[in-house]
Amino acid sequence: MSRLLSAAIFLTFFAIAGQASESASGKFTATASCEAYSSFAKQSNPGDARVVAGTAYTVREINKVDYDWLRVEVPGAEPKLRWVQRSCGTPALADQPPKGPSGGGDSCSLPNQQDSYVLAITWQPGFCEHVQYKGKKPECDAMNSGALAAKTLSLHGLWPNKKECGTHYGSCDGQQFALSKETIDQIAPWMPNFYFERTFGAYEWNKHGKCQALPPDAYFIKAVSAVRVVNDSEVGKIVLGSVGKSFRVGDFFDRVKTRYGEQVAARITLVCSERKYLQEIRVALPLDFSTERELPQLVGSAGQAAPREIGCDDEVYVEAAGKN
Repeated sequence: MSRLLSAAIFLTFFAIAGQASESASGKFTATASCEAYSSFAKQSNPGDARVVAGTAYTVREINKVDYDWLRVEVPGAEPKLRWVQRSCGTPALADQPPKGPSGGGDSCSLPNQQDSYVLAITWQPGFCEHVQYKGKKPECDAMNSGALAAKTLSLHGLWPNKKECGTHYGSCDGQQFALSKETIDQIAPWMPNFYFERTFGAYEWNKHGKCQALPPDAYFIKAVSAVRVVNDSEVGKIVLGSVGKSFRVGDFFDRVKTRYGEQVAARITLVCSERKYLQEIRVALPLDFSTERELPQLVGSAGQAAPREIGCDDEVYVEAAGKN
């Protein structure tokens, strides 16, 4: 009887476990270098496989309907199928549209449904040196040649968020991308792609900006104003004071916590390339964020950022501009 009972328990567990994951298809584009696990539960990673920022991977499975892990094909890894955290990139799944409270598959592409924002801030030298942009970033070419200096943090994007969609909320219908020359002149020092072209700005607007109500000029000016607040804060002081050097993740958050408190420190995520090069800083913002004062007022009542780091080891190196 005990053997039968044990077998029944095993089969029941196996059936439940087998139903825990869901088949999926589509692409997952990594935005950071993250570990690719053969088993995320055991954190096992044979061969120390990683996904590479800027690379798209074929998705085969998700861990549950409201997934936080994706199983993707990682060329060269053994085994090839690996689990990667959803927060490490941008998923685009076929026949797996995110579902809102009404169950509508398009709920994550309806404009003006956001409940918060993520401010994505780039450390441009770290991006240019360690992300495979394939020669399509003139600001990186200028920075590598010494024609463009890196004196501030830069705007990656201002991403409207919706709780059940997260950063997957995007690609809404909305106003077409167009900016005045005055706006371009104002934002170019903080988003240096605008010194050369409008490609990246148009991409960010079409993917994220259309999901909120501000017109393009006001949206980008507000986004840049938010970056300036962060740049002038303790966060900016740490990064800019560490150019050509490194800082420890724990020390970074201790300094932010000492200056502003846990409310601010817990709303920040560091993103690295190759485990050690600073690529990005993400700041969780509330729906009604203000850029009129300092970092605590910018962060306001925002929800806590999930991980405090993505793809970073304990020591983070702040790349200097130019070829090394």
